[in-house]
Amino acid sequence: MAEIDNSNPESGSSNLKLLENIEVQLTVEVGGTKISIGDLLKLNDGSVVELERLAGEHLDILVNGTLLAKGEVVLIGERLGIRLTEIVSPEKRVRSL
Repeated sequence: MAEIDNSNPESGSSNLKLLENIEVQLTVEVGGTKISIGDLLKLNDGSVVELERLAGEHLDILVNGTLLAKGEVVLIGERLGIRLTEIVSPEKRVRSL
């Protein structure tokens, strides 16, 4: 394991720079539900599945499967985006691991 030099205040930011190019998986979760295999097999074009989330409720934003924030969908030109509305505290993130 590499040793971290805490004697130089700038070393912390240079150590953080090493992490900046690491890619992570960002996922926006609209909602979910439980469904039986029988009902799943009956789904076809035009089927509607009700989710366990209320309309207008903020969406979960996960990084590598860990809840990072809550947000809402926005339109950016012809693409969808997500606006962060609440960042989950580091303490809550650690508790969810």
